[in-house]
Amino acid sequence: MPETSHNKVLHHIATGFGLLGLFGYYLLMEQTGFHEWITALLPEKYSGSGLMLAIMITMTPGFFCWKYYNRWVEKTLGVKGKYYEDGFYKEPENKSDKK
Repeated sequence: MPETSHNKVLHHIATGFGLLGLFGYYLLMEQTGFHEWITALLPEKYSGSGLMLAIMITMTPGFFCWKYYNRWVEKTLGVKGKYYEDGFYKEPENKSDKK
């Protein structure tokens, strides 16, 4: 499907739904009590770092799903973009290949 302004609007709406899903996932993980459990394992002096560690652990699967959700939406709508990691891992294009 060619990229149009209509697809860009749909992409923004889908990204908004994805962000709501990510926020809902965080709230679900907060309700499980995992954050409090990890915080309770550490001394009170380090409760803030324990909470940060717990959030990082619980949000890792959420961001993994977020990555593939965004790529699926972009593929479905035909929206092209540049991924940040392409600059590091993708081989540079040779100008002679374009001719």
